Amino acid sequence: MTGFPATMRDLAAMAVVAALALAVAPVHAQKQLYKWTDEQGNVHYTDKAPESRGGVVLDKQGRPVRTIEAPPTPEQARAKAAAIEREQSLAKENEGAVRRDRALLASYTTESEIDLARARASATFETQIQSAQAYMAQLTKRKQDIDARKASFRDKPIPPQLEAESTSVNNEYEKNTDLVAQKRRELAAVVARYESDKARWRELKASEPATTAAPKK
Repeated sequence: MTGFPATMRDLAAMAVVAALALAVAPVHAQKQLYKWTDEQGNVHYTDKAPESRGGVVLDKQGRPVRTIEAPPTPEQARAKAAAIEREQSLAKENEGAVRRDRALLASYTTESEIDLARARASATFETQIQSAQAYMAQLTKRKQDIDARKASFRDKPIPPQLEAESTSVNNEYEKNTDLVAQKRRELAAVVARYESDKARWRELKASEPATTAAPKK
């Protein structure tokens, strides 16, 4: 009877050691299992994650735990970068539009103020056009005088000085013709901008909440 308790103690100790071994062994021995499919459609089970393809992480029973997304292809990466750039550009445009709307409302309180600003801006270009046209009228008279002087020589050689003067006048006339055309385009752009501002100002004013009058005492 005296040896029996010792034997039981030995068995109990062995059981504890075995339990600890079973509990610790999976921590060191267990590896992650991955399931993935190659380009040919073949399914693979590996203990390493696929580097260039997506897959599924499995547990010890082969059940899916989580999904591994495939890394983007160069085309997909470029498309994503382009999409991000478009979104950023659109965000900047929206921010700019908001700033312009605020400035428009802060600059004008009535439509007549916009019309007055347009008239002032247009006057600068109209003055430049009128000045160029007046100069062109003078050049036209000079050109007529030069042509008459050249015609007086008939069959005789025209003096080089007169030819040079004629060329100079013609070049000056063409330059001012181009200047007038340019200033007219600029004037049209200014008028169009103010008209656009006025239309936008109306939209912003229409969208403002109506102010309620204070009750009379």
